[in-house]
Amino acid sequence: MTGVILGLMTPARSWVSDRRLHAILDRVIAYPPGEHWNSDAAARDDLNKAGIATREALSPIERLEIALHPWVAFCILPLFALANAGVPMIAAKFDPTLTTAIFMAFVPGKPVGVILFSFLAVKSRLGIRPSELSWGLLAARGLLTGIGFTMALFIADLAFDAELLNSVKLGVLGASAISAILGLLILNWLTSAAAR
Repeated sequence: MTGVILGLMTPARSWVSDRRLHAILDRVIAYPPGEHWNSDAAARDDLNKAGIATREALSPIERLEIALHPWVAFCILPLFALANAGVPMIAAKFDPTLTTAIFMAFVPGKPVGVILFSFLAVKSRLGIRPSELSWGLLAARGLLTGIGFTMALFIADLAFDAELLNSVKLGVLGASAISAILGLLILNWLTSAAAR
């Protein structure tokens, strides 16, 4: 409740309008090249006003969102997801065969399915592969399909007995982490190689 109240109290409008921001920046840009910022007090004052104006052109809630986004995306949400998945962090009884089967279905199985059916769709003329989408990029994106969470865990709750759920959850979460890491690494490598 405190977070909701603070969020509602945070201003959603910027303190500096676009017109005011442009006027301040125009004054700074009007200075000819030189060492004005070190010796001229008026120039330093204009530069300081420009720094404040550029910061205040974004509303406080936008600045807060930008500052909190990395923490929420990479720390809070994963911890929230793990807590809600109900996987015990202590030693528990796991079925390694079931965990491995689920891991293999997600990590190599889903990408192979994506590539195979995409290939069949293109060859049978049911689908068209865009020219900018290489088979390598398609394979890397296929790896990202191995990320499964909400629906996979929901179906596991319906399909498996309670004593097998920890094994299923471990397989799903492990496969999701490996699929995400591999997919992002390969996509990064392919796109950076294409940019060179």
